[in-house]
Amino acid sequence: MMRTMEKVARPPVSKNELLIAVYLPTAFLAFGQGILLVTIPLFAESLGITATLISIVTAAAAMGTLVADVPAGVALQRFGMRRAMLVGSSMVVIGTIGLALPISVELMVVLRIMAGIGTALWGLSRHSFIAQAIPVAERGRTIAVFGGINRVGTFGGPILGGLVATGAGYSLSFIAAGVLGLVALATAWKFIPDDSLMPLHRRGATRERWQIVKLALRTHAADLTAAGVAQLFAQMIRQGRQLLIPLVGVQQADLTAAQVGTVITISAIVDMAMFFPAGLIMDRFGRKFSSVPSFAVMGIGVLLIPFAHSFWTLAGAGIVIGLGNGLGSGSMMTLGADLAPEGATGEFLGIWRLIGDSGAVIGPVTVGVIADGLGLTNGAYALAASGFAASLILLFLVKETRIVEEPVARPDAVVNSS
Repeated sequence: MMRTMEKVARPPVSKNELLIAVYLPTAFLAFGQGILLVTIPLFAESLGITATLISIVTAAAAMGTLVADVPAGVALQRFGMRRAMLVGSSMVVIGTIGLALPISVELMVVLRIMAGIGTALWGLSRHSFIAQAIPVAERGRTIAVFGGINRVGTFGGPILGGLVATGAGYSLSFIAAGVLGLVALATAWKFIPDDSLMPLHRRGATRERWQIVKLALRTHAADLTAAGVAQLFAQMIRQGRQLLIPLVGVQQADLTAAQVGTVITISAIVDMAMFFPAGLIMDRFGRKFSSVPSFAVMGIGVLLIPFAHSFWTLAGAGIVIGLGNGLGSGSMMTLGADLAPEGATGEFLGIWRLIGDSGAVIGPVTVGVIADGLGLTNGAYALAASGFAASLILLFLVKETRIVEEPVARPDAVVNSS
């Protein structure tokens, strides 16, 4: 019954059509959010507030996503992918353009939380579709492409944001990011198929789906706990670097916003170049062959940041970080999709993303709090430790989830063997 319900929930279009429809708006939204990677922390830093407050502003979007992850998983199954994407992208647009207004730090945090809630709806709808519609043998490559598209945004976005902020002010950079989000919304409106006429789940179905999730959590408690902790540490280093690099660039290396944006873009070029090899490695050799070295290399790159006192030394550390992050492109999303129980994919992935987004909040806040008390150098060391922890847990405590399909035996072979 659950298997039938999952099929009913899918839009009645081909896999390729839906992938194209999702890829295109994702590219626009990612580029817009890439602008904010450099402008938000530097704008907050220009206000003269503490590193802790800067970290809260930087992590506010992840806070919103964190709050919305599990409710988004339920909403997705009841109201469909198209509605989730349109509502989600609308919230991102409003929460981004509003930053251009003369607002307080508190309202800035509220707007970023709103954008984070929208990101939860947008991101979970994509993740859930891939987990249900893409064959396991192709899952790593498909999710890696999604990761690659987001990396395309971080390739061009930061340098554009830095140039606009340096030449015309931060407000215009926020408007540019919001307009790109608006283009993503219009693209999704045009190309995402209408699934509003699909029947909703019958009464009690949601409770049954959560029973499936609970059973999976009880049956595989040890494996899922280890994977969840690894996911937490992995997202800590991934998001923490987004605050650490701009702060070190401005406060330690004395760089402009445009130069910081260029550093992030150089890192993103290396990052982006790795998404296709990462997908092939996951599908051909195993998920751990991608994720384990990924976070270890990122940890090494973060360890180099305290020694960066110029544009090129900071760029060098960024290149190492980009190499590590690119090697793990889509790795944690793929692991979550592999672990998701059939019949309750959306609900499980909501929990999985909740764990990861907890790390996305903790990472920047950890950097900010430690920087205020002990300096940026110690913040970098703590962040590097989270990367090494993720790598070691994935290596020793998380089982390989790649499934090798067994060849189907021919009837004559069965007869001969008997």
